[in-house]
Amino acid sequence: MAIKTIREVINETLAQEMRRDPRVIVLGEDVTGGRGGSSGVDEAAGGVFGLTAGLAAEFGHKRVIDTPITESAIIGAAGGAALTGMRPVAELMFIDFVGVCLDQIMNQIAKFRYMFGGKATTPVTIRTMMGAGMGAGPQHSSAIYPMLTSIPGLKVVLPATAYDAKGLLATAIRDDDPVIFCEHKALYTESGEVPDEEYTIPFGEARIAHEGEHITVVAFSRMAVFATQVARKLAKEGISVEVIDPRTSSPLDEGAIFDSVEKTGRLVVVDEANPMCSMASEVASLVACEAFECLRAPIAKVTAPHTPVPAHLELEQEYVPSPARIESAIRRVLDADAAPVAASG
Repeated sequence: MAIKTIREVINETLAQEMRRDPRVIVLGEDVTGGRGGSSGVDEAAGGVFGLTAGLAAEFGHKRVIDTPITESAIIGAAGGAALTGMRPVAELMFIDFVGVCLDQIMNQIAKFRYMFGGKATTPVTIRTMMGAGMGAGPQHSSAIYPMLTSIPGLKVVLPATAYDAKGLLATAIRDDDPVIFCEHKALYTESGEVPDEEYTIPFGEARIAHEGEHITVVAFSRMAVFATQVARKLAKEGISVEVIDPRTSSPLDEGAIFDSVEKTGRLVVVDEANPMCSMASEVASLVACEAFECLRAPIAKVTAPHTPVPAHLELEQEYVPSPARIESAIRRVLDADAAPVAASG
């Protein structure tokens, strides 16, 4: 298999799905390039990160549509197109902008199936960038996917690897329900082995990023990458860490989390979102309510602080949950156990 980055596989998957299904369209700000030269020919830059580069040249401007800078119109148009039988992929450039189009998402698209008694489907995929660590400032760096996860009728996807990004995006585009596809912009250059052919990954099935016996770490998006790095480091000390990457926060694979905690008896949850009403809080609550008898130590949460993302680069680095903080939480939970893990060499 070829080695590809998340940026490359998103572009590849969009093209593959557009070839497979003529109902798939792409719309958003600068998705064709939007910076046509004096000759009138699009530069086809494909947005800020080049994610839709080349699509307009292959599929034309009726299927790859540059929009005005108005998120409410982008998402509203996508919802309307879906109701008429299209499968729009709408780009919400940064997840922070969700407030501008929240009515279209929360009060319209997410509710159409329920409002019309199941007779209407809304196959909208909303691709959006999230996450801190790139110096983009507080209005372009949030990780507010837990807020969207709380909305009934939406599916929320958080790929952490190139392989998952391709399979999950194909599933999102083919799904008959609205999907928020959250791409962490600090992961666009992450690479891995990815097949050239089409494939899908079911929603609601977690990935075991690292198998272990002593402690469970549930980590979302970029945090799954950090947690896996820590697990590999601690393995050299004989500390066996199991890392669960849920892949989707809605639906959430509760079974995979419970099974792991039943095996290890210990839990750390890592979430880049702010701590209040976060996925860290949700997972901790689920385990405390449904698997309390399995726990041998208190649950630990590792999150961003309850502040906006700082603009200052050094403060931003402190804001993001780091591998060092994850490792510290793991050691703290192990130390809290009345029968701590003995390093096995």
